Amino acid sequence: MFVSHPSLGLPPRSLHAGFPDAAGRLRAARARLAARALEVAVADDPTIRSRYDEAGLRNLLRDAEVHLDRLALCVAGNDPHWLREFADQTASVLRRRRVPMDDIVRLCEGLRAAARTVLSDEEMVPADQALDAAVEVYRWYRRLGGDARRRNRFLWALYKGA
Repeated sequence: MFVSHPSLGLPPRSLHAGFPDAAGRLRAARARLAARALEVAVADDPTIRSRYDEAGLRNLLRDAEVHLDRLALCVAGNDPHWLREFADQTASVLRRRRVPMDDIVRLCEGLRAAARTVLSDEEMVPADQALDAAVEVYRWYRRLGGDARRRNRFLWALYKGA
C-alpha cells in the first residue's frame, strides 16, 4: 500500500530505489573504509595529525563511520537527502568541537576515495552526488565566523584596523 506524507502529499523516501546491495557492502566494510578515509585525509593535509591528539583522531574516525552509514542510505535510495541533511545537522556540533570544516571536507573526499574500492562506477553516481551535497553544506558553514581554520594575518590586521 502506498502512503504519502500527510502534510506535503509526497511519497516516503524509498531505500530500494537505488542500490541496496551496494549499501550493504558499504555497511559491511564500514570500519575499514572509515580508516582508509582518515588515511586519505591525513595524506592530503599532514597537519591534521599534529592538530588532533589520539582522542581527536578517534573522534574523526567515528565521524567517518557515521558518514559512511548515511552514505549507505544515499546509495540505497539513490537520493543525496540523508547525507546532505546529516551534514546540515552536524555542522554546528563539529564547530563546537573546534573541528575545521576543511577537515570534514577532506574526510568526505577520503570517503569518496574509499568507497570506490567497494562500489562500481554505476553505484558511485549516487555516492558522488551525496558527498558533493555534503561538501557543499560544510563549505557553506565554513564561511561563518568562528570556524577553527587558519586566518590570513594580513586580512585580520586590516579588519582590526591595526
